[in-house]
Amino acid sequence: MKEKDKIIILTGGSRGIGHATSKKFWDDGWTVITFSRSEVAPKCPWSNNKQFHFQVDLEDEISLNKKLRDLSEFLNGRPVKALINNAAISPKDKKNERLSFNDTSLELWRKVFNVNFFAPIIISKAIVNNLKSANGMIINVTSIASDNVHQFAGPAYATSKAALKSLTREMASDLAKDNIRVNAIAPGEIETSMVTPSSKKLLTEKIPMKRFGTPDEVAGVILSMCSETFSYVNGTEIQINGGQTV
Repeated sequence: MKEKDKIIILTGGSRGIGHATSKKFWDDGWTVITFSRSEVAPKCPWSNNKQFHFQVDLEDEISLNKKLRDLSEFLNGRPVKALINNAAISPKDKKNERLSFNDTSLELWRKVFNVNFFAPIIISKAIVNNLKSANGMIINVTSIASDNVHQFAGPAYATSKAALKSLTREMASDLAKDNIRVNAIAPGEIETSMVTPSSKKLLTEKIPMKRFGTPDEVAGVILSMCSETFSYVNGTEIQINGGQTV
């Protein structure tokens, strides 16, 4: 990396929205640093630059803190323009269906919150000085399930995303003095490997645009939010759902 590089750090970069976002920024000339549980994916932009990827399970706080120390050494004080807290888990039952309140164990609830809520806090705190020196931004990826009961996302996932939405507001207020802006995006139904044919058919009818969004469409919004066009946008959540919540 060179000092003049625009650096983005993104969690959950191995598939879906994270993979599309990392590629979008890479193609736009950014230096992309990714965190995910998998080592590398064959078509990911870091396939020939593995030093830009950190393999870590965000559920494991000890392992995460170790990787963040490695990240600190790797950055060596360089400014970081953007942090995208994208990684998340949404547990399902044995039939790959929504887990109800009664069927979600407290242990599983903690696991979901460790990845979806506490990891963004830990990572943001770890690189806040790098973000400050770049007048950077944090984008938290919430969900359409933050505000409404979803047919396929259970209460553990939904409440973790609702907590992340509230955290976005608090971070935006507290970090503005450091010239760090904090916003969120709330994707609706997006074409990923987690979508089943039955769920797609059922949910498409509820979307005014009558189709699912693509990971690339979400990535395009994230890239735009990291431009000077959004320089006075702080503490907001952008819905990306084809009008599903209108």
